[in-house]
Amino acid sequence: MNYASALAFRRREEITVAPYGFRSKDTKGRKHFENEHEFRSPFQRDKDRIIHTTSFRRLEYKTQVFVNDEGDYYRTRLTHTLEVAQIGRTLARALGANEDLVESICLAHDLGHPPFGHAGEATLANLMIDFGSFDHNEQTLRIVTFLERRYDAFPGLNLCYETLEGIAKHETEYDKAAIAEYSPDLRGGLEAQIANAADEIAYSAHDLDDGLRSGILAPDQCRDLLIWRELVNQVGWIGPDFTDLDRHRIIHALTNNIVSDVFYSTESRIKEAHIQSVDELQRLPYNVICNSETQRLQNRELKDFLFANFYRHYRVMRMSYKAEQIITRLFQTFQKEPRLLPTHIQENIEERGLERTICDYIAGMTDRYALSQYRKLFDPSFIP
Repeated sequence: MNYASALAFRRREEITVAPYGFRSKDTKGRKHFENEHEFRSPFQRDKDRIIHTTSFRRLEYKTQVFVNDEGDYYRTRLTHTLEVAQIGRTLARALGANEDLVESICLAHDLGHPPFGHAGEATLANLMIDFGSFDHNEQTLRIVTFLERRYDAFPGLNLCYETLEGIAKHETEYDKAAIAEYSPDLRGGLEAQIANAADEIAYSAHDLDDGLRSGILAPDQCRDLLIWRELVNQVGWIGPDFTDLDRHRIIHALTNNIVSDVFYSTESRIKEAHIQSVDELQRLPYNVICNSETQRLQNRELKDFLFANFYRHYRVMRMSYKAEQIITRLFQTFQKEPRLLPTHIQENIEERGLERTICDYIAGMTDRYALSQYRKLFDPSFIP
């Protein structure tokens, strides 16, 4: 090992990471022992391993809100993940968190999502209710600890404990934590909390952006939102024309405003609590990452607006309905006749059980692969 290189990233962390941020030298390590890399920190290695997985590449063709073939400009799970990682890095650097650890958690947080977004997850959860359940957070852990097979010495990616803990404690309004094996008595560390906040910020900003771009939402619909009135005043938009540039400026201002509010609110909360260590932060009765009360109320108003006017719009509801039909029919058909599964998938049945094997198979599909499998099985005019 080049010890000079190894010491370089540790010295860098001593300078850039706050006392309540996590340092590589304090890691609990990996389940399967590995020698440290010469010049990459343990969390940088985790980040690199996640990026090189099959599951990460598949995110490009998994739904965020719009099904992948709806258009090239809407967010996918991959672009959402990259935006979450970018926001996470910004907050990590500003707040003295470990950037590599934050980015690892952000990049992994949606690996377990099935095709067709939240509609796909809800459908799989219902189908698996008698067979061990399905939750995309738990599926993410399953992917990085078991399903990805890239190394001879162990299943999964053999990520550091802290990365796994951050993934397990990923919790937003749309996600629940799966923390049974990862210190359930402790809150997520600063890095895990930053990843959660980055996910929430990215959701609100890019769903508003995609809603406006698609024409499902119109500027006039947004005018009663306090956050919208402040944004248009901030960027100087007076209408009536609403160009792509106007939309970009508003979404940029929205993202910057919320991120800045998280930084200043969190910095104040950390100072007030006199936190001096990772352990102190994790034992607090509340999360340190937060918004101001004013911003929290505006965020709530925006989420309620998106739910009523975007996520429940008939175009989105139609896509959700089709997703439910596709996943349900695929699952039940494979369940009734397992020999229709690809041979290499059938080989997993003895170890995992039939329903879990089917669930893993469908959860790993992209939107377009699920659609192609549906056509192959049920469209008589489609020649496989």
